[in-house]
Amino acid sequence: MRSQKPSPRRRPPGRGAQNRPAKSRQDYLVKSVANALDILEAFTGGQAELGVTELGKRLNLHKNNVFRLLATLEMRGYIEQNRETENYRLGLKPLELGKAFQRHCGLTLHGRESLEAAAARTGETASLGVLRGDRVIYIDVVETTRSVRVASRLGAVLPAYCTSVGKVLLAHRTSEEIAAYLERTALTAYTPRTVTDPQVLLHQFGQIRRQGFAVDREEYEEAVRCVAAAVRDHSGAVAAAISLSGPAQRLPDERLRDELVPAVVEAARTLSRRLGYHAS
Repeated sequence: MRSQKPSPRRRPPGRGAQNRPAKSRQDYLVKSVANALDILEAFTGGQAELGVTELGKRLNLHKNNVFRLLATLEMRGYIEQNRETENYRLGLKPLELGKAFQRHCGLTLHGRESLEAAAARTGETASLGVLRGDRVIYIDVVETTRSVRVASRLGAVLPAYCTSVGKVLLAHRTSEEIAAYLERTALTAYTPRTVTDPQVLLHQFGQIRRQGFAVDREEYEEAVRCVAAAVRDHSGAVAAAISLSGPAQRLPDERLRDELVPAVVEAARTLSRRLGYHAS
């Protein structure tokens, strides 16, 4: 007689892979890569150069680890060393990545023409900004040709509550998102005109939604004024904002209202259409 093979043993219920908790993205984090990125991001602040000791203190890393990470980043062109001071600074590779981002990002591809038109129409600097987390990052800028101008904000990461771009983008978040933002954000006064009262900001956000634009009257930088309007994507969601900025002495309230506001609203409307948005 042919012997029967024993039937395969079944696993007890509850022990299969389907019962294991799903992994979060945090579980896949590679610590050394995260540390290297922390080093790169340390150079987005006000200091152009940083030393090994300073980086170690900031990032809570041993000097040997910092040195190895810097050596790797230097070999790949992301970091370079100033041979005179022996401190480190950003290399050319981040600039190459930034330019690649501009080439491939739909916003900047479609937005450049709108920025150029707004800058030519007003003679002031036009910028395109988006929210990343709780802060604004400026992803494209067309500078004025005038000799007196505000410093370019290309690549700058600024607080949202006191910039015209940031206020427009915050104003179009949900009530719950705005409340959470105000709860976790320290409203620092950058100038005497910075609004640090949450209730006043909430009132401003409502006004911005009704009128379709935001104004920064020297709230982040003294002697600099800006106006901004929201850019919507094909789904109708606010994806970015276009701003016009210039020296306060050149932008009195009358010129802001009569010239810059219509120009920035039209530029944002044009870019929204290019992104597939059709107002009902």
